[in-house]
Amino acid sequence: MLLRYFYDEKLAHASYMVGCQKAGEAVIVDPMRNVEPYIELAKKENMKIVGSLETHIHADFVTGSRELADRFDATMYISDEGDENWKYQNLEGISHKLLKDGDQFKIGNLLFETMHTPGHTPESISFLLTDRGGKADKAMGIFTGDFVFVGDVGRPDLLEKAAGIAGTADVGAKAMYKSIERFKALPDYLQVWPAHGAGSACGKALGAVPSSTVGYEKQFNWAMQYDNEANFIKDLLDGQPEAPYYFAVMKSVNKIGIKLIKNLPEVKVIESYKQLQTLIAEGNQVIDTRPSDVYAKGFIAGTVNIPFNNSFTNWSGWIVEYKEPLYLLAKPEQMKDILIALRSIGIDYVLGYADVDSVMEQAEKLDSYENVTPLEAKEILEKENAELIDVRNLTEFNEGHIEGAKHIMVGTLKNRLSEVPADKKVILQCQAGARSAIAISLLKAKGFENVVNMTGGYSQWVRDIQ
Repeated sequence: MLLRYFYDEKLAHASYMVGCQKAGEAVIVDPMRNVEPYIELAKKENMKIVGSLETHIHADFVTGSRELADRFDATMYISDEGDENWKYQNLEGISHKLLKDGDQFKIGNLLFETMHTPGHTPESISFLLTDRGGKADKAMGIFTGDFVFVGDVGRPDLLEKAAGIAGTADVGAKAMYKSIERFKALPDYLQVWPAHGAGSACGKALGAVPSSTVGYEKQFNWAMQYDNEANFIKDLLDGQPEAPYYFAVMKSVNKIGIKLIKNLPEVKVIESYKQLQTLIAEGNQVIDTRPSDVYAKGFIAGTVNIPFNNSFTNWSGWIVEYKEPLYLLAKPEQMKDILIALRSIGIDYVLGYADVDSVMEQAEKLDSYENVTPLEAKEILEKENAELIDVRNLTEFNEGHIEGAKHIMVGTLKNRLSEVPADKKVILQCQAGARSAIAISLLKAKGFENVVNMTGGYSQWVRDIQ
């Protein structure tokens, strides 16, 4: 048997290739949209990709199952659990197998058994894997998707917070309690292979370890320690992070399908600063992908700064308007990876990009913003009629914040501009300065001029002042 692990750090997303070497066949569990890494490994291992397994309708990334179906006629193994609202659509012409609890299927000598594990979503399933190539007649591990993580379990509130389906959080939490009880009855030796790691918004306390065992999770996963359903539900729903806006879009596209990458519009090169100025003047969204400290010293007015790092995909999902054209300022050698990152969450309406170094050299006029230390920010707050806005997550804010600070989480800022005063100085801060830099660029692009970024954020404020 062949088992390989793939990890997208920008989404904290784990996927797997599982293959029977004797049959030369492999399947991908919860595949990412960029299927090239799977194709490369399959060629190297002399495997044919014959299927993809999806544990549920994902909310945080576009799955690659339809890409694999298009390129290899790979069968989609997908859930048939949940009500009519959680059924996959537009499967005509695509080889697929609908699965319910207890259903089994084989890939060569590999046996997969379906286990319905609702809670994170109603249709969520897990896959028990048995390698029958030797003498084994028992499962060796379980692909849990977003059901059980290392140290955590999937959040049940996404349908309510992201998809707007009222009342589903409590229902999901009750289902999760029952699913966990069933999980705890599995053999301790079973390996646990989840679909996400630390940093994912699909839970609140995910570990950074790629795999675990049922026995270990039963002992040390906080969610496994309850024998009272009401207490479990309360603690599970408490303290969950904000659900990114794009989660609702992902639920839709993974349910009904999305354009194949080969059918996406061409990304054209913007050759000149004047072309870029015209696009900005027409109201197009333009993202500058440079590091925030570089951007702050000089940028083209009207652009928003989302640095291309491991947080790029997340903040793009919060800030970018999906239905409007998107243009990018980036280094040409980074464009391939930037497009992979954007397309991984369905941001497909990218029409052009400019070499950021070239257009910056051509720029006739640059804008900038001021960075201040916590001590300088304190002085401004004391001497001027300034507003302090904390752009961290609500859970962080509730754990401790600067007295008098107004809370507007950076991802929600574009929809709450009316709460930002335009008639006085505004200081923005987060935990360390990265998120507030994104926020200040967004405000500048929306016409706010008297805005200042507090470097070091709340952490530095606590060290220097409190």
